[in-house]
Amino acid sequence: MKVRSATVQKRIESEVIFDTHPEISLDLSRVEEALKKGYSRPFLLVDSNIIRNKIRRFKAAMPRVHPHYAAKANPDPRVLRTLIEEGAGFEIASIAELDLLLSMGVPAAEIYYSNPMKSRAYLEYAAAKGVEWYVLDSIEELHKIVSIKSDAKLYLRIDTPNIGSDWPLAGKFGTHLADIKEIIDEAAHIGADLAGVTFHVGSQCRNPQNWRVGIERAKNVFADMRQAGLRPRLLNIGGGYPVRHVKPIPSIEVIAEVVNAAIADLPADIRVMAEPGRYLVSDSACFVCRVVGTATRNGKRWMYWDAGIFGGIIEVSEGLRYEILTNRQGNKIPWSIAGPTCDSVDVLMHDEPLPDDIQEGDFIFIPNAGAYTTAYASNFNGFPLPDVIVL
Repeated sequence: MKVRSATVQKRIESEVIFDTHPEISLDLSRVEEALKKGYSRPFLLVDSNIIRNKIRRFKAAMPRVHPHYAAKANPDPRVLRTLIEEGAGFEIASIAELDLLLSMGVPAAEIYYSNPMKSRAYLEYAAAKGVEWYVLDSIEELHKIVSIKSDAKLYLRIDTPNIGSDWPLAGKFGTHLADIKEIIDEAAHIGADLAGVTFHVGSQCRNPQNWRVGIERAKNVFADMRQAGLRPRLLNIGGGYPVRHVKPIPSIEVIAEVVNAAIADLPADIRVMAEPGRYLVSDSACFVCRVVGTATRNGKRWMYWDAGIFGGIIEVSEGLRYEILTNRQGNKIPWSIAGPTCDSVDVLMHDEPLPDDIQEGDFIFIPNAGAYTTAYASNFNGFPLPDVIVL
């Protein structure tokens, strides 16, 4: 009988968490139907039914966890309306997002201000509008918030491992373990209502154990809060839930097994919430753009699209690998791909294998691009913003 080595066994065990459940994406026949109406500029085609499916799936996987959509992922009002109808709460990073949600009838009490560094003017505005919950990760932010809204409900963002995430977010935000007690003691000393803990496991997190570690750390912080005379009643397990591009991912059901086990012993008076953004909207959409020209330089093939770094595809500069589809069937060759602007930064990728017969006028299709595309886009160099079409 053969005995597997510990290394091989560990690899097999780690691989079984990936792609265990089917992921639903926008049917590309819907894109073809949209193109029959004509094309004037890049556009994002969104199927709102898929958004409904994703939030229902999230709730079914983690019944105790209340989803508060990260509005920055895709703030299109029609997307927000769909999520409102499905009972989502929301988290914001600015007062522009706050105003948009308030204009759509979202109660201020259901909006969580999760940007750890807020200007005094923004805090004053949010407080005047009735926002109750504010994140912090430093003593300075604690004093700033309390000086404006003494009865604010506060939640502390703590540092947690981002191992296995495509974009680690630790560093810019998150209180380090050595600083937590000082913040807790200061909150108790000044009578602040430090009532919760939050963390972020990193964007596109493919390691479910990050959530377990974050929750365990939060429980320890709760114990320290109680010892200081505070009354913790919120656990926010953040975002980072992955979507399918070219890498295998753990499904929300697999992540939920870890989360549900970790929160099972939390008291009933602890509200558990999450901040899914990409997970709820990415799979619902396809980004469509067009080849404006090709060139051969020093034996290398270049392709230029009418959308680039400044037109909605900026995340490729941070390492995101999209699946790229075309209607061409030629042999795959390495292409360098750039956007339409005159800025040298506007280069999307090198050595991307695509058909060798792609030419000017061809359409490019990028599935699962409903998050952080049109939200990032700008009019730099005078090029138009992409359209958003919602089905």
